[in-house]
This record gives sequence, C-alpha cells and structure tokens, in this order.
Amino acid sequence: MRAVLVVNPRATTTTPQSRALLVSALERELDLTVKETAHRGHAAELAEAARGEADLLIAHGGDGTVNELVSGLLGPPSEFCAPEPGAFPAVAVIPGGSANVFARSLGTSPDPQRAVGQVLDALRQGRRARISVGLCSSRLEDGRHEERWFVCNAGLGIDADVVAMMEAGRWSGRPVTPTRYLLATVSAFFRWTFRPGPLTLELPGQAALDGVKLAFVSNCTPWTYLGNRPIVTNPGVRHDKGLGVFATTKLGLRYGIPLSLALLSPRKAPGTAGSIRVDDLHELVLSSADPLRCQIDGEYVGRRVRAEFHAIPSALDVVAPHLLPN
Repeated sequence: MRAVLVVNPRATTTTPQSRALLVSALERELDLTVKETAHRGHAAELAEAARGEADLLIAHGGDGTVNELVSGLLGPPSEFCAPEPGAFPAVAVIPGGSANVFARSLGTSPDPQRAVGQVLDALRQGRRARISVGLCSSRLEDGRHEERWFVCNAGLGIDADVVAMMEAGRWSGRPVTPTRYLLATVSAFFRWTFRPGPLTLELPGQAALDGVKLAFVSNCTPWTYLGNRPIVTNPGVRHDKGLGVFATTKLGLRYGIPLSLALLSPRKAPGTAGSIRVDDLHELVLSSADPLRCQIDGEYVGRRVRAEFHAIPSALDVVAPHLLPN
C-alpha cells in the first residue's frame, strides 16, 4: 500500500526521536513516503499533490494538521463532489498535538507509538469508515466570504477567544499545557459573563434566538479535551450523522458552575438554564452585529460577523481503530 506520512515537526508532542520510531514501524508494512510541513497550509498542499499518487494519507500532528490535510484532499468546497469509495486516499491519524480530538474520536490512542500499532492493525483488518465533515461558510468583517472544511469543531466567540490566546502564547514560546488552557478558559469566561450575549443562533424551522453567550458546533464527540478529560457538549453527535450545537444564553457563577460540571461529565448531556443542545443538524447559522473571533478545528482564523455551518455526508474515508457505523 502506497502511503504518505505528513508530519508537522512543530506539533506539541512530537520529537525527532519519536518520529524516527513511528516511521520505522510504518515502513515495515507500507510503501511509505515521509513529508514534513514547512509553513501553515503546507499539509493541504502535500495532500492535494498526493491525491492521485497514494492509497493512504497519514497525518502526524494535531487537529490543525489534520484539518489542513483533509482540506487539501477534499479540495475547494465550491468544487466538491462526494467521491466514489476508493477514489481518494483514506486518512489515518497519528496524534502529535495537544488535544488530538479527531484522532481520539476515531478510537486512536493519544500515544503516538501505540497509535501506530492501532492504525496498522486497522489496515490489516480493513477497519475503514466513510464519515461526514463540516463546512463553515463565513462572512468576514470586511464583507468578503470564505469557506473552510472542519472535522472536529468550530465556533464564534468564547471558544475562539481561548484558541487565540493559546496561539499567541505558543508564538511567544510558552508551551501548550492543560493548565494554560484552563487559565485561558477562565479568563474568557469572566470576560463574556458580563457582556450582553452578542450571538444570534438560527436553527432550521425555528425562530432566531438572540442573546446567545456561547455556541459550540461539533462534528464529533467529545467537543475537546482538557488534558485527558473529555469535554462533552453533544454526546449524540456521530461521524455518520449531522452536526451538533450547544449554546447558552446564561453565564455567570450561578449558571456557569453547573454548566462546567455537566460539560466535564462524559455520561451526562449538559442541560442547564438557558442552554440549547441539538444533534444531527444539516445546517445552522451563527451571526453577530460586531465581528467576533472564529476558530476552526482549534485554529484561530480571524474575525467573522456570520458563519453558516453545513454537514457534508459521506465525504471522507478514514482508517478507524474502532470501527464506526456507516
């Protein structure tokens, strides 16, 4: 099997030594080509170039690397047509980031060496699945429009503020740690608690809901991780179904503490006063009169005034250690 391993050498948890070990393991069973990314967007370029040359694309990095690879593989959303099975390379993930949400949602271990064994076992057993992806079509503050794929989650507002703070720290040389994520989240939470809800949420067949304080859009579950603890917003979201949204019009200590405890409980669907949770959506819209920060798969992408989210079914073939329903 012809495989291309796309490596982000700057990913949070990867090292030259660990990369050498996983390359050695993969080369024993695959006709492997290794490509390292050199700049933002490079993984998309490499995936696009490998589209007709490989049977398997393996991302070694975080969710941002996975997003780039998938975006390059699927191509521009305006030109996308769901491929026939086998027409595009399948995608596998060897985690190398901090959260690794997409890999873990497929049942892949966050430990890279263990993940290599799981991926190879899945290939031997033919454990593949065709999954949905998300599409975010947004309007920037200058009026321009942009379309981006996502595989994990996306949103406007508080979650994007946290992502932007983490990225600013990373560029200044501070490590990405669960403690820093927690501090950034607490800081953003209190800033958003004492401001009017700036978001409007539009769901199919329902009246628009104004005054929304936060809204998380998910293509998989959990929504993210804090260290090894999953943060679950929409337990019913599945890879073969539509998107999920979790939103609330109430924050502050009275509502925020129960909400936080519910989000940290993997067995309980969060439901507090003022909260809305809907699964299996084909589309939804978030908008704001003022430009708000936007994040796509844990990457800050700038400010937006409107974002339309769409579920695109049967778009991507993945190698999944835990076989997913089709």
